[in-house]
Amino acid sequence: MATSVKLDEATKSRLERLQAEIRLETGRRVTQQAVLERLVDEAYASKEEFIDSFHETRVPLDADAQEAFHEGTVASGRQTDEEDIDELLYG
Repeated sequence: MATSVKLDEATKSRLERLQAEIRLETGRRVTQQAVLERLVDEAYASKEEFIDSFHETRVPLDADAQEAFHEGTVASGRQTDEEDIDELLYG
């Protein structure tokens, strides 16, 4: 049973270009469905990497940004453990 998938114009255009490039390189006509199936198979085979691609990317802070962040922190001289945190949060 076929299901429709909505694509924006840019994605649809890239899918069509990919389909055309496959035909040029291989001499075979392939359907967009076949291209999408292959893409899903490839993503599924390396799903950990594919899933990771959806995580927010975070840029490491440079030294100045790290210093600015830590500028306001003060060492109280007292070591804090989980019980201290629980006491502060939950009373």
